[in-house]
Amino acid sequence: MKPKDPLATSGLPQIGRNEKEQQSHANIESKYLILVADDSADSVAMISLYLQSEGYRVVTASNGEDAIAVATQTTPNLILMDISMPTLDGLAATRRMKDNAILRDIPIIAVTAFGTEGFQRAAYDVGVSGYLTKPIELDRMGHLIRRLLSPTGSGNLSA
Repeated sequence: MKPKDPLATSGLPQIGRNEKEQQSHANIESKYLILVADDSADSVAMISLYLQSEGYRVVTASNGEDAIAVATQTTPNLILMDISMPTLDGLAATRRMKDNAILRDIPIIAVTAFGTEGFQRAAYDVGVSGYLTKPIELDRMGHLIRRLLSPTGSGNLSA
């Protein structure tokens, strides 16, 4: 299998916005690169298309090992990390990223179908900055991303 170029994903045109809004919005968000790590192709496609429509650049990974490799290669501004993935789950991948000097300050949002308090606690214990449950509410996700990427955004946030 030929390795995927993590920078191959390109932004989509802005739909439903006037030209001035598109340019302003794209100029702000296009400087941000977001890694979407999820083993579900449908989830990756849905989240990636939404992020690109908002003007973000997107790279993807389908398991925790790939997420670490892609993050190391591209140094994204934010990571959306599925918790339940093959090879290396999202919690273990997050733990490894937080132990890596290059990756430790990148905000990571846990994305999972597991909404229990125990899973949330485990995610925050390994260092996530936010927690979203599936099915993803795209507006809520976008709000959390904007808060974490804003110049004043810091610490652990939940949408």
